[in-house]
Amino acid sequence: MSENHSVCLTAGLAGELTDAGHRMLARVYYADTDFSGVVYHARYLEYLERGRTDYLRLLGVHHSELADGKLGESIVWVVRRMEIDFRSAARIDDVLTVETHTAEISGARVRMAQAIKRGDELLIFAKVEAALINDAGRPRRFPAEWIKLFKPQS
Repeated sequence: MSENHSVCLTAGLAGELTDAGHRMLARVYYADTDFSGVVYHARYLEYLERGRTDYLRLLGVHHSELADGKLGESIVWVVRRMEIDFRSAARIDDVLTVETHTAEISGARVRMAQAIKRGDELLIFAKVEAALINDAGRPRRFPAEWIKLFKPQS
């Protein structure tokens, strides 16, 4: 087992913040696979979502608080754009590492880079652009303090 995996195994349910962003583990279960025993392509979106959600959670940004009006009105995250490069397949019982970091942030959008790995092997690379909207579907700017939270990592 690599050093990165042993460190992450001791992390909590939400994974851990790292110098580069966020890292969490996910096991591939039977329900994640298709008839051939490899992960069904749409399941990778769920792993990526969990990585982004837990990254936000550990930064102190909680979906439930935003929806409850923490910023003065009900706000939700939306994925505006996603680009995924499928390089290799994960299989049942694999332990995957989902890595997430901020690539770029503006006043109203954040672009995150994500990777799903099996050990050192890169399986998936994704670029995700997310934004906030209110109940009426109108875009909302990030609070100023978030700009520091989401500081892009090089």
